[in-house]
Amino acid sequence: MADFTPPVGGGPALNMQEPAERPPAASSPDAATGPAPDPAPATQEGFPRAYGPRRQAYAAIDLGTNNCRLLIARPAEANFVVIDAFSRVVRLGEGLAQTGRLNQEAMDRAVSALKVCADKLRRRNVHLARSVATEACRRASNGAEFIERVRRETGIRLDIISAQEEARLAVLGCHILLEDGIGPAVIFDIGGGSTELVLIESGAPVPRILDWQSVPWGVVSLTETVGGDEHSAEARVARYAEMKRRVSESFAAFADRISPWSSAEVRLLGTSGTVTTLASLHLDLPQYDRKAVDGLIVPASSMRSIAERLSTMAPEERRKLPCIGNERADLVVAGCAILEAILDIWPAHRLGVADRGIREGILRSLMAADAEGLEAQAALRRLKQGRQ
Repeated sequence: MADFTPPVGGGPALNMQEPAERPPAASSPDAATGPAPDPAPATQEGFPRAYGPRRQAYAAIDLGTNNCRLLIARPAEANFVVIDAFSRVVRLGEGLAQTGRLNQEAMDRAVSALKVCADKLRRRNVHLARSVATEACRRASNGAEFIERVRRETGIRLDIISAQEEARLAVLGCHILLEDGIGPAVIFDIGGGSTELVLIESGAPVPRILDWQSVPWGVVSLTETVGGDEHSAEARVARYAEMKRRVSESFAAFADRISPWSSAEVRLLGTSGTVTTLASLHLDLPQYDRKAVDGLIVPASSMRSIAERLSTMAPEERRKLPCIGNERADLVVAGCAILEAILDIWPAHRLGVADRGIREGILRSLMAADAEGLEAQAALRRLKQGRQ
């Protein structure tokens, strides 16, 4: 089960400004090569403060159940400029639902991707980095052993973060894309091994978290748990219904707690491969275009329609669709089931789409904490000079 600490009647606000603990500095491991960086934004806006003229590079690594992602950026006034990025599907959580352990092939794929990340950290002379691992390493009985192997072979020190910290970072990284409005909103992150839902009170530069929940259903864990034959239309319908049932049951307590906040003008923002893929299909893109998708507002009815259509397709039909292909064909249906369950408990008329999340949240935390430290040192120097 994923970490779950439900507040009763709306929990205390989480600290959104700084990471849970001071991250280690990046190391300088052996060189490696890899594919070209994934598309990345030139700037990210919405910082709660300015970061000054410093030119150091900061990095964030997010090792999830399905993907390994890296983002390297430099501060730029109140924003940051991305200077390098990397993303690779590693399926670290493959088979975890059945065995409770990370298998050798999955760990090898992840280590290979992290070697590429480590080389980029060295080449970019990264000043400060934080590297996190999420649900797969939280759940695996050999998760700690894998973390040690990563440190030994790549020099990267992965921090296995709690579901609460994962939710905090995702919100911090994407909340600026939330539609304008009054009242609470829900931000969700459909991952490979878990899904986080967060009820926030917006309006301030950094939102206050009112309640949250993490459930152990992501696109990988749900796909592997709810198996079954997809060769007939009847079997696909039954499998999809079972996926939605399981997810809805896991969301039930959270749904009850947030129901008093629901209104006719509820707002919803999603960050995940599921929502960006469905948004691409909504736009009928021939290939994925981050600039077209990040920040898009899509009618919820359109997302439901696409989800239902995908759930009835045979795997070979899904593989032929642009922006899905082989990598997502077997996982996208589980993501659709999770998305529909979220729309059931928070029936927004529109869905905001974010191609940003944990990595951006880490970068914002690093830069804010570092800037505050520099300001504190400057203040101390001024105080000492005044006493002389």
